[in-house]
Amino acid sequence: MTRASLDKQPHDVASMFDDVAERYDLTNDVLSLGQDRRWRKEVAKAVGARPAQKVLDLAAGTGTSSMPFARTGAYVVPCDFSLGMLRVGKRDRAWLPYTAGDATRLPFKDDVFDAVTISFGLRNVQDTDAALREMHRVTRPGGRIVICEFSHPTWAPFRTVYTEYLMRALPPVARSVSSNPDAYVYLAESIRAWPDQPGLADRLKGAGWSRVAWRNLTGGVVALHRGFKES
Repeated sequence: MTRASLDKQPHDVASMFDDVAERYDLTNDVLSLGQDRRWRKEVAKAVGARPAQKVLDLAAGTGTSSMPFARTGAYVVPCDFSLGMLRVGKRDRAWLPYTAGDATRLPFKDDVFDAVTISFGLRNVQDTDAALREMHRVTRPGGRIVICEFSHPTWAPFRTVYTEYLMRALPPVARSVSSNPDAYVYLAESIRAWPDQPGLADRLKGAGWSRVAWRNLTGGVVALHRGFKES
């Protein structure tokens, strides 16, 4: 895959996710070997949502990632730029306040949310730094951000095996379960091109977040980054 194929326009990426919406949650479960459920639990712990707090769940897709926050009694807003994803979510969980929105131009006022989180979506945003600044803008002083994203395995031999899985095994597996397997070729390439753990931490700091830290999951296949907005 060429670099040009990674430089998708926002409407191209949105269309790609529209195409995979119907079987998106199933496909993720299969491709991650069930690990996505564990990762979601770790995100929920890191966010630490409490009753009546306002949580913005970006790249929420069908709303599966929003459910752990809703169960705590928090007011969670699932936000995504894929209308196809939102339609599937609204059909299955009509009571959630699904909102269409671009992460680089969020349709919310300043200082609204106690926590903002995004899982496996930041690398698909065209301007990562603009999105991090927007998340900072809509978070109240003292609030927090939690990012769950594919990253770089810390053990070199495992990193090699993981890369081979992404580029060789993932596409044929996706063909068996996904409605748009070509989308997962793009996603695999986007994972390989994504910054490592310290690199993403630096970008968070550059967007105004403080006390930035990260924790590796599954040997660094996934990393949880957290930061705070100064009071």
